[in-house]
Amino acid sequence: MESVNAFLAETKPSDDVKAILTETCFDCHSNHTTYPWYNKITPINYWLAEHVNDGKKHFNVSLWDNYSIKKKDHKFEELIEEVEEKEMPLPSYTYTHSDANLTDVQIQQVVDWGNKVRLGYALTPRPE
Repeated sequence: MESVNAFLAETKPSDDVKAILTETCFDCHSNHTTYPWYNKITPINYWLAEHVNDGKKHFNVSLWDNYSIKKKDHKFEELIEEVEEKEMPLPSYTYTHSDANLTDVQIQQVVDWGNKVRLGYALTPRPE
C-alpha cells in the first residue's frame, strides 16, 4: 500500500503542520483512512466511502510520487485556497472530528508551509 512518507519527505512539514495533516487531511486524502465505529451502519458506510473516494480523487498524498511537479504545484495551490477559505476540512468531517476544526493560527501555518512548498516547485527545473 502506498504511504504518505514520500509526501512528507518531499514537502517537509513542521511537526505542527504534520499533526494538522494527520488530524484533518489524511483520512480522506490518502490511502490510510481510519473509519469511525459508525461506518458499520448502512447507509452511513456508503456515504463515508463516497466522501473518501471523492477526496482521494481530487488529492491523494499516497500517490504523490506519481504526480508531476506541475500537478504537485497545482494541488498545493488548491490546498492553500481551500484551507484559507475554510472549505477544508469539510464541515461534515469537523462535525464528528472536532479536533479537525482549524484555528486561524493553524490555517496560517498550513498556508505558510504550502507557499514554501510551492516556492520550491517554482525553483525546480522542469523537463521541456
